[in-house]
Amino acid sequence: MKLARLLLPLSLLALAACQQPKPAADKTSPDAKPGLSVSDGKLLLPAVKGNPGAAYFTITNTTERVVTLAAVSIDGTDKAEMHETRAGVMEPVKLLEVNPGITARFERGGLHVMVFGLKDTVKSGGSAEMTLTFEGGDKLSAPLKVEMTGAGHGDMR
Repeated sequence: MKLARLLLPLSLLALAACQQPKPAADKTSPDAKPGLSVSDGKLLLPAVKGNPGAAYFTITNTTERVVTLAAVSIDGTDKAEMHETRAGVMEPVKLLEVNPGITARFERGGLHVMVFGLKDTVKSGGSAEMTLTFEGGDKLSAPLKVEMTGAGHGDMR
């Protein structure tokens, strides 16, 4: 009986602790990169199924420091790689520094993202979530409007 009187208050205390509100999320967690924005996101599907697609977007750095883009991932794909075309030659880009006050454009004929292993769930007229990962682990996600490569789009690179 004495044991029951001792355990009852402890079990009530444990139950009350379970109903306490959770602490607010740490504002410094690496979920979003403050001062950065992404716009004009587009994923062009290849004309021939099985070929790579290409993603284009604009990223703006309104912070007071250089940020370094380290990786891009896109839902519904196996792999996404940053590339740059210069003088007609396309080469991978491992890291991209974006200086304070600068807008970097991922567009045809320059910086772009090559997208490999497109799943059947990625369809023209829909959208796909893109996540940018920065050195240090911060991330920024944005939707990409999915379109077919077609007349007027020209070369995807």
